[in-house]
Amino acid sequence: MTVIELLAGLALLTVGGEFLVRGGSALGRAAGISPLVIGLTVVAFATAAPELAVSLDAALTGVAGLAVGNVVGSNIANVLLVGGLTALAAPLAVDRGLLRGDVPALLALSVLLLVLAADGTVALWEGFLLVALAAGYLGWKVRAGRREGAPEETGAARPPVRPRSFLPPAGSLLAGLALLVVGARLLVDAATTIASALGLSDLVIGLTVVAIGTSLPELATSVVAAVRGQREMALGNIVGSNVLNIGMVLGLTAVVAPGGLPVDPSALRFDVPVMIVVALALVPLLLTHATLARWEGGLLLAWYAVYVTVLVLTAIGSSAAPAVTAVALWGLLPLTVVGLAVLTAREIGRRRRAAAAR
Repeated sequence: MTVIELLAGLALLTVGGEFLVRGGSALGRAAGISPLVIGLTVVAFATAAPELAVSLDAALTGVAGLAVGNVVGSNIANVLLVGGLTALAAPLAVDRGLLRGDVPALLALSVLLLVLAADGTVALWEGFLLVALAAGYLGWKVRAGRREGAPEETGAARPPVRPRSFLPPAGSLLAGLALLVVGARLLVDAATTIASALGLSDLVIGLTVVAIGTSLPELATSVVAAVRGQREMALGNIVGSNVLNIGMVLGLTAVVAPGGLPVDPSALRFDVPVMIVVALALVPLLLTHATLARWEGGLLLAWYAVYVTVLVLTAIGSSAAPAVTAVALWGLLPLTVVGLAVLTAREIGRRRRAAAAR
């Protein structure tokens, strides 16, 4: 039955991703909003629904580690796993607005979460603050998106929007969302059963199994969007989902959790800083050649494999955990940082030379 649940979940996620991308693209065209902003708002909000459902349920049932691990682990998985696999499917186009506004917003929220949780709890008022910031972000992106989606090239005024034109894409969007939620639930239930049988903690289950399961809607949607040529929507979905995971999902969870949302000290020492570093790594990767190339996708996937390996080995008390962690921190990480720094310097130099030639 567990295998059947896994296969059924994968099938529903694939079909749901197709419906969601089609509905989101059509909705954006009907409302005059660019594909990037649709990915950052409507599609990102829809694909963040599984994280919200799982985190709220975990907080209300007293499994706080699962709630925090789900959000932090999902954000790490969205960049490393989803971004990596999506870039392997098709190199992703990078919009300048993503680097100027959205990635900095993600970084600011990630650092703010570390500050708010430093005392071991995300309190009620802190949850309201995160929700307010996420709501402000959504409003800003929708207003900016309507301006960007205007038909400037012809100089013609935007045609009036007919309410009926929203119905078919909205129906497709809702159908895709429903399929994604059901598919993610089947996968999470099956995977959690396996992980619990292995004796993993709530935090580790949230950071790995549940995080991957609730990131599958983002994966399905982003890969489908990339293959269908909506590459800005694919990348926007990843960044937008991470912003909403911290603001809306973790914020609302802290609001409804009795006495606030407790944060495990190990998550503060390791996993939340990893989430911040992963978000920061987007800057040099997205800066080079205005694309997220296939080799960069492979690099992201490799780092996700290292991260999960360290988590699992540490959780089961393996004697190999210290050695693997040391190799990752003192060998692979410095090499990656130096490589990204060289690429960034080369890209900045190329842009300066191009500007001087003009």
